[in-house]
Amino acid sequence: MNFLKKLKENVYLRNIVIFLSVLGPGIITGSVDNDAGGITTYSVAGAVYGYQLLWTLVPSFIALLTVQEMNARMGIVTGKGLADLIRENFGVKATFYIFLCLLIADIGNTATEFAGIAGSLMIFNINKYVSVPLSAVVVWLLVVKGNYKTAERIFLVFSFFLLSYIISAVLAKPNWQEVGAALINPTFHWNEGYLTMTMGIVGTTIAPWMQFYMQSAVIEKSIKIEDYKYVRLDVILGGIATVVIAFFIIVACASTLHINQITINEAKDAAVSLRPLAGELASFVFAFGLFIASIFSAAILPLATAFYVCEGFGFEAGLDKKFNEAPQFYTLFSSILLIAVVIILIPGAPLIAITIWTQVLNGILLPIVLVCMISIVNNKRIMGEYINNRLQNTVGLLTTVLLVVLSVILLILPLVKIIVQII
Repeated sequence: MNFLKKLKENVYLRNIVIFLSVLGPGIITGSVDNDAGGITTYSVAGAVYGYQLLWTLVPSFIALLTVQEMNARMGIVTGKGLADLIRENFGVKATFYIFLCLLIADIGNTATEFAGIAGSLMIFNINKYVSVPLSAVVVWLLVVKGNYKTAERIFLVFSFFLLSYIISAVLAKPNWQEVGAALINPTFHWNEGYLTMTMGIVGTTIAPWMQFYMQSAVIEKSIKIEDYKYVRLDVILGGIATVVIAFFIIVACASTLHINQITINEAKDAAVSLRPLAGELASFVFAFGLFIASIFSAAILPLATAFYVCEGFGFEAGLDKKFNEAPQFYTLFSSILLIAVVIILIPGAPLIAITIWTQVLNGILLPIVLVCMISIVNNKRIMGEYINNRLQNTVGLLTTVLLVVLSVILLILPLVKIIVQII
């Protein structure tokens, strides 16, 4: 009773309590963005291009905040998921084709997470035929047998552990002057490798599935419009977490692997290569971060996919529902897990190709999702007074145009190479 009385009297304390009650969707969505695919993409970017691609994190951060804030606002105002809104405004046929492409990408993304689990635990001499099935069972039990509040608390703890990448970067002893110069003096190359990596970084920093998960998570927490300012702070913290972790992964690999001209194919290679260059602790911390990020994302990615597919086609969805209340939701979640595990356990599976091109596919699909979002969030009939302002529309449209241009260039470059060879 005394606490409740103090809470009513103390505005600052009340604000903190409200913020903690809505905390979660932004930070979790931002943190899970640094999954195995993201860590691999950032690691390869640092190893191949050094600090050159650090500048891409600045516009990615601005775009990420803008896009995620739109999601949160749409979820709070409409009480509907993004999938629901796309179906209602663009029709079932368009929704089907969009979701089919997203489903393929998300199966690849989930397979990448299990590749990250396998690779990280190989550093500790645990075979993938043991680590992958066991991890899949743990993830399945957490989601199917748990509830939203329990899962969210565990996910928030996982988010905290991702800060371990800061330790790896510091132990790598980077040249901070060169790091700063790379951030404020962008370099750009018109070659396929550089453009593919740029698209991969944008695609993994602002992945299409994130938009659906963010909006579903806001609805799951039943957040009201009066708490909108706290949700916006949650989104900002999530965006900062995403970019800070990505920054330190690139720095760690650039200051060790790139300088020593060591080639890597996946994040596990980065952890192994760090051992002789930055010490055993840096290697183990990098591998631990990869494991946490991978198992974290192995739960969220198929969960997000099950959310938006079921929402889009009118099936019941939600962690607080039992299996018999939402059979399609849990069946789809379980099926994606199973397919991803089978892919990873196939001997000689092309893991690096799956990882990098899944991120590129994310970047190609993102403009389609953004066009749908921008159209919906500017519809006064749906959003009322909470439509986008001019700045939000400008950032959203610039992000869309940039991704479309990069996609077209990536499609044209191989054709130009073939024509040049013929001539």
